[in-house]
Amino acid sequence: MMAGSTLRKVKSKSWKKQRHFRLLEDGLTIWYKSRWATSTLSVTEVEAVREGHQSEVLLSVAEEFPADVCFTLVFHGRQGNLDLVTETPEEAKAWIRGVLPLDPRHSRAGVFSPQRLLRWVWDWFQRADKNKDGKMNFKEVRTLLKMMNVDMDEEHALHLFTMADKSESGSLEIEQFVHFYKMLTQRDEVWKVFQDYAEDGEKLMLNELENFLSIEQHEGEQSSQHARELIDRYEPSGSAKKQSAMSLDGFQIYLCSLEGSVFKPEHRELHQDMSQPLCHYFISSSHNTYLLEDQLRGQSSLEAYIQALKRGCRCVEVDCWDGSDGEPVVYHGHTWTSKILFRDVVSTLKEYAFKASDFPVILSLENHCGVEQQTLMAQHLTQILGDTLLSAPLDGQLPQQLPSPQELRGKILLKAKKISDPGDCVDETPTDEVSDEEEMANDDAESPSTEDPPPAECANETGKVHERHTSRYLLLFFFFNSPLLQKSKSKLSRDLSDLVVYCKSVHFHGFEHARAHAQCYEMSSFSESKAKRLAKDAGTDFVQYNARHLSRIYPGGLRTDSSNYNPQEMWNVGNQIVALNFQTAGLEMDLNDGLFGQNGGCGYVLKPDFMRDGSTRFGPEKPGERRGYRPLRLSIQVISGQQLPKVNQKEGSIVDPLVRVEIYGVPQDQAKEETSHINNNGFNPVWNETLNFVVHAPELALVRFEVEDYDKASRNDFIGQLTLPFACIQAGYRHIHLLSKDGTAIPPSSLFVNVSISELT
Repeated sequence: MMAGSTLRKVKSKSWKKQRHFRLLEDGLTIWYKSRWATSTLSVTEVEAVREGHQSEVLLSVAEEFPADVCFTLVFHGRQGNLDLVTETPEEAKAWIRGVLPLDPRHSRAGVFSPQRLLRWVWDWFQRADKNKDGKMNFKEVRTLLKMMNVDMDEEHALHLFTMADKSESGSLEIEQFVHFYKMLTQRDEVWKVFQDYAEDGEKLMLNELENFLSIEQHEGEQSSQHARELIDRYEPSGSAKKQSAMSLDGFQIYLCSLEGSVFKPEHRELHQDMSQPLCHYFISSSHNTYLLEDQLRGQSSLEAYIQALKRGCRCVEVDCWDGSDGEPVVYHGHTWTSKILFRDVVSTLKEYAFKASDFPVILSLENHCGVEQQTLMAQHLTQILGDTLLSAPLDGQLPQQLPSPQELRGKILLKAKKISDPGDCVDETPTDEVSDEEEMANDDAESPSTEDPPPAECANETGKVHERHTSRYLLLFFFFNSPLLQKSKSKLSRDLSDLVVYCKSVHFHGFEHARAHAQCYEMSSFSESKAKRLAKDAGTDFVQYNARHLSRIYPGGLRTDSSNYNPQEMWNVGNQIVALNFQTAGLEMDLNDGLFGQNGGCGYVLKPDFMRDGSTRFGPEKPGERRGYRPLRLSIQVISGQQLPKVNQKEGSIVDPLVRVEIYGVPQDQAKEETSHINNNGFNPVWNETLNFVVHAPELALVRFEVEDYDKASRNDFIGQLTLPFACIQAGYRHIHLLSKDGTAIPPSSLFVNVSISELT
């Protein structure tokens, strides 16, 4: 790999270009050259390597290139795949074997172990060593500090350099550079906490560590046993371990570990009761899952399903239309989005549905096909999915309540219309379930102003705003003038209808009607604007309805740019299937990832008990009017930040960071507070500022920590964030391991905070 190989980079059946690839000396960077330019990619960005024809692109050239010379690099987040073809099978095996073991970041939440940290330091050394002599002079060190987001006084930097230069040669080799780095990253704020409990100032004896855990980390009686475990797990000094003591190094390693994270480690694992009815869970859900981009011209791709499923999504959407060659196709009808085959989507579900979670996947079917191709769809579903497809009630009887995720493990459920009368097919009357597009167009026509306004960052240029709104209204024009809105009767295939068991799509006729007539296996879909109206006008009724039935919410018709609505408003009334555009990064997907980051990332989160009671009096507008109401006070001391990433890559550019903490929950809990900004220090900024909140429905609240680069002349730039449920927060001295805008880890970037949670008195 370090010698290099000439590989074919493949983008399509007609685009296949030779590129020279090689691994650089840092062991972390792959360099490749085209005819006109050079590029690099970091192996830390690689999530998986797929062998053979395991991408749409490589499948399209399967006749030209055999599987044993093909492989695909899959990246973290939303970055597109890289499809490559080698000259020989041996060369392909070498690259496949070689890439993944190089990645030092294959651990959860971006938390650095000491070994991985050393590898990261080595990476910086290689980047700063411009003349590649294995040494670094002071000029190169100053360049390095700028690269690492440090604006340090030159005299202090020279002092640290001189202390590290034991040989007095005027340059640092790698071992000396590691010593320099340790001095550079000395954490005074951690040392002060350590000193408060270490009587001799050098180490924490077992009883001192117990006191710290009991008093500061709020661990109570378990602190004694936990103290011993922490010393065994994190103390690097053998002599300290023999004394049952923890050094400052071990203390800092513990605070930076998963156990020292703000996210309770036990809540990251599967820990909730999974034996309750499906409607008692929030379910991670995707809208128009097949799209990689916008709703008008975006590419439809099997890769979009793979990406959603690997993020823990448990409800995916398929829009099916008659194909010209007799095979049903999937795309966003009446738009210029590309088409993929329905059978290929089903095959992708078969392969990837249960890689991230083995709890059930709901296939939400938007069916626009004629009876003939509907029957073919049913054949594909049964033949490809086999026993994985749930095609009959678990006990052979229609249920009085929905089965649980536990009972449905490893099953795919079809959500679609269902024939109620006997016969091969039946005419559907206009009072039966309408499609999302019909519902969406009608809702947008009735109240186009009820949707969220476009985000401010999208409104910088008048021309872009005009173009976006023009395209949105053009889409609505298609809907209003398409056959979809004609009230002619459409026919359903009996074969397809029979595959619908627990998720029968029906039209919503109101809460009173549902209470009197709706079966537990009947569910309705609501556009975001309709759901908002119902939540505002009849919040308690909506919560009660969702205690007995599944409901699905989808983005409004004007969101042709694949933007998202705030899902928290829908979770506040117990809606389970809150479908978002997974391809669009931003606040809304941060909230979704935050909610579903708990419970093993299985895609199911148990709703609070007051939302599972069909006679509950809870409503989001008045959270105090319920049993068990117990508001809490949240106090967050934002102490410091560590090695924040640069926003502007221009040489000499340093960030001016500030921290904003936001609460998302019922309307009374919506709040945000922020620190002041620190000038020119993204490496080790110190704030020591406390932000206070009162939370009235902590069971529903999400807490978002965001770091921004302050700019007095324009909008602040995003640096990193972490969102997590209030119920998952660990009190005490904690690190917040930041994520990128795309939701991927950016180690070792973090915040150091002290969290206090108490009852409101």
